[in-house]
Amino acid sequence: MPVKKQYAVIGLGRFGTSVARKLHEAGQEVLGIDVIEERVEDAEPYVTHAVVADSTEEKALSSIGIRNFDCVIVAIGNDMQASILTVSILKEMGIKKIITKAIGKRHGKVLEKVGADWIIYPERDMGERVANQLLSPNMLNYIELSQEHSIEEIMIPSKMAEKNLRELDIRAKYQVSVIAIVRGKEIIISPSPDQLLYEKDILVMIGRREDLAKFANIE
Repeated sequence: MPVKKQYAVIGLGRFGTSVARKLHEAGQEVLGIDVIEERVEDAEPYVTHAVVADSTEEKALSSIGIRNFDCVIVAIGNDMQASILTVSILKEMGIKKIITKAIGKRHGKVLEKVGADWIIYPERDMGERVANQLLSPNMLNYIELSQEHSIEEIMIPSKMAEKNLRELDIRAKYQVSVIAIVRGKEIIISPSPDQLLYEKDILVMIGRREDLAKFANIE
């Protein structure tokens, strides 16, 4: 169970509600904020508290105690001006961590300049995820660490079944590392070199994206 923290999600559209619900399901305290009352009502089952407030007004944010939150996620939809102004106000108020959704590259650059700690590009990231999975059918999921490196879940190539990690020597041959093995409901963390692999095992791997793509395409 992760350490309990306080999160505020500003903007309760599909993206914001999805983030809020996941955090709430993980046992975190989540405050949902939106300027539209209907959205606040719709999000109430998925958050700890939900309020109607205009995040471009510093007084409104102060009145709901936004300074007490460990992290604020700005998930405002297509209103770039409101998004940028909200991040700027939150930064001035001393919020520890600000995560924000960006519509495009230019929007993201401005958000970075006004103080966002982590910028998410939902449409771009989803597009890349779909393309990567189409190009590498054995790749099940991934986390981007940088432009060059990522962590990926890859279905074990059939020819590697019934062999151990020492025998396969994956790191030397493919320049990627196995950091965990998912076997049904079991997760084997930091598997030993003598760990035997079985058909349908899922390898959690870290490395350069191009090296991982090559490994994911092994038949």
